[in-house]
Amino acid sequence: MEFGFNLNRTANASACRLLPNQWDFVAFPMIICIIALVAVGFHETLAPISVLQSQAISLDSANLPEYALRTTLRMLAAMIASLAFTLIYGTLAAKSRRASIVLVPILDILQSVPVLGYISFTVTFFLALFPGRVIGAECAAIFAIFTSQAWNMTFSFYQSLRTVPRDLDEVSRGFHLTNWQRFWKLEVPFSMPGLIWNMMMSMSGGWFFVVASEAITVGNRTIVLPGVGAYLATAIGERNLGAIGWVILAMTVVILAYDQLMFRPLVAWADKFRMENTSSGNEPESWLLDLIRRTRLIHRLLVPAGWLLAKAARVPIRFPSWQVVKLPIAKKGHLRTPVPSTRTGDIAWGAAVLLLTAFVVWKVVSFVTTGVTWGDVGHVFLLGVFTLIRVVVLIALASVVWVPIGVLIGLWPALAEKIQPLAQFLAAFPANLLFPVFVVVIVRFGLNPDIWLSPLIVLGTQWYILFNVIAGASAYPNDYREAASNFQIRGWQWWKQCMLPGIFPYYITGAITASGGAWNASIVAEAVSWGKTSVVAHGLGAYIAQTTADGDYPKIILGIVVMSLFVTLFNRLLWRPLYAYAESRLRLD
Repeated sequence: MEFGFNLNRTANASACRLLPNQWDFVAFPMIICIIALVAVGFHETLAPISVLQSQAISLDSANLPEYALRTTLRMLAAMIASLAFTLIYGTLAAKSRRASIVLVPILDILQSVPVLGYISFTVTFFLALFPGRVIGAECAAIFAIFTSQAWNMTFSFYQSLRTVPRDLDEVSRGFHLTNWQRFWKLEVPFSMPGLIWNMMMSMSGGWFFVVASEAITVGNRTIVLPGVGAYLATAIGERNLGAIGWVILAMTVVILAYDQLMFRPLVAWADKFRMENTSSGNEPESWLLDLIRRTRLIHRLLVPAGWLLAKAARVPIRFPSWQVVKLPIAKKGHLRTPVPSTRTGDIAWGAAVLLLTAFVVWKVVSFVTTGVTWGDVGHVFLLGVFTLIRVVVLIALASVVWVPIGVLIGLWPALAEKIQPLAQFLAAFPANLLFPVFVVVIVRFGLNPDIWLSPLIVLGTQWYILFNVIAGASAYPNDYREAASNFQIRGWQWWKQCMLPGIFPYYITGAITASGGAWNASIVAEAVSWGKTSVVAHGLGAYIAQTTADGDYPKIILGIVVMSLFVTLFNRLLWRPLYAYAESRLRLD
């Protein structure tokens, strides 16, 4: 009888563990609502494209919830695509010496190519891929938002892979982990804190280009997608301040929603990947993560997925291109460096890259020379110098302001939880919303647009510096901080010997992306309008904006090529040497 009683009690306990508890009843409605919203949004993308032409954007505030949902779904789809691109592209650039020769410069160029440049050449492809359907225009908009998110995340992941502590790397090799296992067990976890903060920045920075991505021009036809960006563009065109106020409110609600439902749980979850021997006194928290952990049925449903992911990360897959280069061989007290066996392959690869580059340059020059003169080329380079001066001055000022603030936020998780939504809102605040103020003030007081339009360039990109510094400070080992405290290292000595070296790789990543983003933002910031009143500054961004509006493709390509050249040279002459110094001298080993 006792044996049967125990069996019944065990069976009852097992059955009880499968029943939902009170936390399941709270979480299930949230999950169902999210799934329903995604399903409705996807269903609307399958409608005929004629629906967009028959339904004009309405400034009625009652339509803003639907518009906000459509925009949010586009940004989330672009974020998923950006994350996949980051893991693949960043890994190839960091792991393959030959691939890095091509991929890293291409990444410099891609982040400098304006969103308008992508839309001009990709929208036709997506519309032809899904003829007569809204999903073609949606894919074009998602791709445009993707181009404003992916480069920042890729730079962050690349920087993390290049600065993995040597002792941890040696331990993983000592355990004979394969490249696949080391990638998921060491390198991805090490990159998580910085990657999540950069995902946050990318999501917020995507708002800056939502206006351009939701109003797509194909020849003489303009396709306007329902969304917050299209609503904002219509409000600016009609000089409707009340509608702009509703846009700000809608953006605030959306930013708070994805902060609470996505980024705060990710930040709290990624805290376990901090590289330290002693635990921090203040750990980030998330009510949603705590809710999921307290559920019974949902938690048990998630266990098989977690088990499958863990098993997949342990599969002993080997990739030949990732194989470790053998260390020099010791002989009679000296190191004998083996002769490289791939010299012929390197020469062939370099020759192929040079030939391909020469071919591309020849095709571009052949097309551009049909519509521009040497005088135009010199004029565009001079405009590039004007924009370069603005970018350098503004990035320097932003660094002085945001590095100390970012360190303060990163070192105090409790403060970061309070500042995080505000920082996301400020990063997402589009410069377009300030156009009325700048245009009215400049025209009213007769100010110089070359000076007073400059702050708009860094308005949306300065946050790359802040978010990367926060990521660096939050990843700074707590035992290092305790050691500095025990040795009574304070003041400027603490900054010089402890914190600045610790966050320097992260700062360089933020500065590179902020610099490239500032060049991109100059297209919007150097030529602004409010209704029929326009103010234009002298610069490369204004030149690209004006030639795009005129549809002069040879001059558009000339402007994009010159901007890409400036960004690439600037990165190679300044940021890359600093990046190499951070990688070799300032690793947390």
